[in-house]
Amino acid sequence: MVLNLKTSSVETREQRLGTIIGWDGTASKLADESAFSRGDCSGCGTKARRVCELEGPFTQGSVCSEQMVECQAGNIRDAVLIQHSPIGCGAGQVIYNSIYRNGLAMRGLPVQNIRFISTNLRERDMVYGGAEKLAEAIRLAVERHQPKAVFIATSCASGIIGDDIESVARTAESEFGIPIIPLHCEGFKSKHWSTGFDATQHGILRQIVRRNPEKRQDDLINVINLWGTDVFSPMLGELGLRVNYVVDMATVEELAQMSEARATVSFCYTLGTYLATALEQEFGVEQIKAPQPYGFAGTDAWLRELARVTGRGAQAEDYIAREHARVKPLLDELRPKLKGLKGYVATGSAYSHGLIGVLREIGVEVDGSLVFHHDPVYDSEDPRQDSLGHLIENYGDVRHFTVGNRQQYQFYNLLQRVKPDFIIIRHNGLAPLAARLGIPAIPLGDEHHALGYQGMVNLGESILAALQHRKFHKDIAKRVSLPYKQSWLAQKDPFALARAAS
Repeated sequence: MVLNLKTSSVETREQRLGTIIGWDGTASKLADESAFSRGDCSGCGTKARRVCELEGPFTQGSVCSEQMVECQAGNIRDAVLIQHSPIGCGAGQVIYNSIYRNGLAMRGLPVQNIRFISTNLRERDMVYGGAEKLAEAIRLAVERHQPKAVFIATSCASGIIGDDIESVARTAESEFGIPIIPLHCEGFKSKHWSTGFDATQHGILRQIVRRNPEKRQDDLINVINLWGTDVFSPMLGELGLRVNYVVDMATVEELAQMSEARATVSFCYTLGTYLATALEQEFGVEQIKAPQPYGFAGTDAWLRELARVTGRGAQAEDYIAREHARVKPLLDELRPKLKGLKGYVATGSAYSHGLIGVLREIGVEVDGSLVFHHDPVYDSEDPRQDSLGHLIENYGDVRHFTVGNRQQYQFYNLLQRVKPDFIIIRHNGLAPLAARLGIPAIPLGDEHHALGYQGMVNLGESILAALQHRKFHKDIAKRVSLPYKQSWLAQKDPFALARAAS
């Protein structure tokens, strides 16, 4: 399917990929139902494949597409994000500012605060419209920060009243001479927040990426990531390649030069599928179609495909051999210490597939995982990017594999079903519940921590460190109670309410 960059709004994940947020079974069954293809089941048409989805009667809590725009467009160093929304939509900026500052520090970049402005839509604006407020906010953003670009994040409120944001943006762009980029990310438009990643990348592709590059940078690789430490520069440097980190913490110029790069990679196909596929479609920047770089199997295959595309086979083989020789003795020391432990992974979808592979590579048992959504296929439709299939083929099935958008009440049942020794988590809102059950959590704030060969060592050491605090968590579990009725605490099926409602 061709991605449509002619319209200002991105197609949602449900429309393009058939994304689901409720499912429970084995990983192999989900992979079979997904079939990593589009439209080859009855009634699917030519777009997304349909996987049968469990739909609960209520949502206890989640995030939305607009928040994902905040944590991407809001983290571009010389741009400003305007939230055309009630002020409450900006509550997430508190934690995002902390993450942004930490990320800049870890990369050795100048530490600064995020730069965003809220139009603070109120009841009067819901009646008479908020376009004038938006125009004034753009003017303030330019005067106050002299940005290289201004992003406008829409909201449920602005979507409901139907403000003509496109017209306001075009007028301001003519006046100020910089890209003014509407990002259509109303929370009600998509059931999963990952559509917000795509909305940001859609706007960048349309209005910032250089459309007719005068040069090609054959040693430049776009790396789609968030705020993680710089592990790609030394790794790709071994192949004589340079890194262009996007989107978070990039400058507008670094985003513009994406069309000049030789290839695009990412640490997670959930995050990078839209941008990488569109760069290949529109500008011929090749997307690396290989398993994600986790564990020996994934990292080997990923490096070899990158080397094939960039013509650096000899350097890659030399690097792979040296890293195997360096890391294997370290893992031999770790595995006896980790033997007999059971882990549980609760993260984004493709990222979870990689982490489970790493855990099994270092000898940790994994028979349960919660992924926050599932894409039956990624935008490339290339089976080499079938991260779930790669996990099953190389590391075996996962008995309790669950898709759910971070519902606390379900997470209790999921952990009771598996009874892990620890959990790995990226979205920390679930970690306190695990602690109340006496289970230590390993929060992977640095998304690159488990990546590549060194990532296996890193994760093994983090597990051992977290288990040092096991007694602390056991003590918590003895002294707290959970806010659920006994009938739910005794429930074995996390989706019992969904099945009853269907």
